[in-house]
Amino acid sequence: MTTQPQSNPQRIDRVLAYLVAGLVGLSVIAFFAVIAATAVGAGANDGFSHGIWPFVISFPLFGLPLGFVMIIALLVMSTVRRSRATKQGRQ
Repeated sequence: MTTQPQSNPQRIDRVLAYLVAGLVGLSVIAFFAVIAATAVGAGANDGFSHGIWPFVISFPLFGLPLGFVMIIALLVMSTVRRSRATKQGRQ
């Protein structure tokens, strides 16, 4: 019977996973905040040009692609680790 090696997630994997979850979660919240604010009329008469709104509007534009890149990095790191573990198991 073959035994599967236990994969212990490294600290960097956990940190990266939590960063991805937080970044994507905040981006989605910011997206819905802009939708809700527009629905109640905050966009009328240049309402989004001052305060925290410019940041809230631009956050999903940078947060979602960065989250995607971080997911790809997490996937690559996991694949490399499994490949190394498999090579060590054969020897």
